[in-house]
Amino acid sequence: MQLKINGQRFIDLQSGPENDATLEIPFSPSGQARFNVELIANDHSDDPLTAPFSVAMGVCGTRPVMDGPVAITPLHDASRLLPLDACPMQGEVAIVIPVYNAAEAVRRCLDSVLEHSNGAYRVIVINDASTDPAIAPLLESYRSRDRIELHENPRNLGFTATVNRGMQMAARADVLLLNADTEVAANWLVGLRHALHSAPDVATATAVSNNAGAFSVPELEQENPFPPGWSHAQTARATWQDAGHAYPELPTGNGFCMLIRRQVLDAVGLFDVAAFPQGYGEENDFCQRASARGWRHLIAGNVHVAHARSLSFGSDRRQALGQAGMQVLRERWPNYESDVGRTLFSFARRVLDWRLRVSQSSSPSRSPLPRCLHLKNSRSQDRSHEHWLLDVQGEQMNLVAVDGECRESVPVIRFDDLCCAHWLQLHAIERVVLPGSADSLVAGKLAAQAARLGIPASIEENDP
Repeated sequence: MQLKINGQRFIDLQSGPENDATLEIPFSPSGQARFNVELIANDHSDDPLTAPFSVAMGVCGTRPVMDGPVAITPLHDASRLLPLDACPMQGEVAIVIPVYNAAEAVRRCLDSVLEHSNGAYRVIVINDASTDPAIAPLLESYRSRDRIELHENPRNLGFTATVNRGMQMAARADVLLLNADTEVAANWLVGLRHALHSAPDVATATAVSNNAGAFSVPELEQENPFPPGWSHAQTARATWQDAGHAYPELPTGNGFCMLIRRQVLDAVGLFDVAAFPQGYGEENDFCQRASARGWRHLIAGNVHVAHARSLSFGSDRRQALGQAGMQVLRERWPNYESDVGRTLFSFARRVLDWRLRVSQSSSPSRSPLPRCLHLKNSRSQDRSHEHWLLDVQGEQMNLVAVDGECRESVPVIRFDDLCCAHWLQLHAIERVVLPGSADSLVAGKLAAQAARLGIPASIEENDP
């Protein structure tokens, strides 16, 4: 049978002999206290097995269905938000991009990285003796661009050795492996840094994609077309706003777009060139070595990176390389496949896929826009309070800050450093505009937390 939440497919349940099934729900997929549930016969007929009903988290029994559309909201109880002592934007990230042929894809990749990256980063591009004559002049055209370093192997070394060379050039920086057949969008680098620094034992953070195997969304192990009417940029922004910060775990990352903590590279070493000379298994082996030392690997579900896949090798050779790599993994890590199967269908991962199905189903009716938090003083005469108007992309909320507390109609939120930091993350704010007229408790805390999180902040011009 199929279980739908708020009208969207959530999971296929295996029913027992009495046509019963069990599903443990540790947190609300929608982020709301109540949500609607339907059970459908899993025969593509859409015939309901029972009348739709509503459930409330933490309360036994069922309730009548809630009328009207039910939106998804931030996952307060499941989000792995950055602790206050985490400084994700400190230190440098070295983005390593190995290149072999496919000149047009390389151009799109480099242009997108330069357009959408911020913070301290540099780009290490290594041409692995490409045979495509268009590669050399293309790369040369980037030589004068800031933050890009161009290198070339004297002969073809293969993917894994080329990546290792790039990681060695990274010196003390964290390393972000990025395939040359990818395109990134707004917030990608900030989002990966947030996921990596969400806990001190996180070794890697991997983006999701339209076409990246186990990291494909919203449908696993298949190519997902962009929603009707949306570009990749719009798909990525909707993912940033709607996916949440639950950060599902897997026993591995995926080198198509994977951020690696420097301390893990120091402890575990580079990729195994002898076992995986052309890739396809090298990052899985690396991640298993890290896991054996107590490190974890997260899916940055709110970071969407487009991936063409197989442009350098072709699908047939990719399949052969994948099979050879998997054989090595089975011999070295006997539990690897079972661990992948167990975590790939975890509740947190199912919630991620469901939220993106809901998000993308709205594509014909909306165009995701950047969320700018615009803080305006309402000039109240009551000097004991700070009265503010929070304008988030046209949606306004009246707030009153009193001795460090921020009061809405409901609920009362303490507007301290932690509140500011969590609010900025949960609501996927991309820019903060602050009043320029006077110092304020709220504005100061927002500015400090925006800087820590890598969110651009500016002062309102001509603020009266």
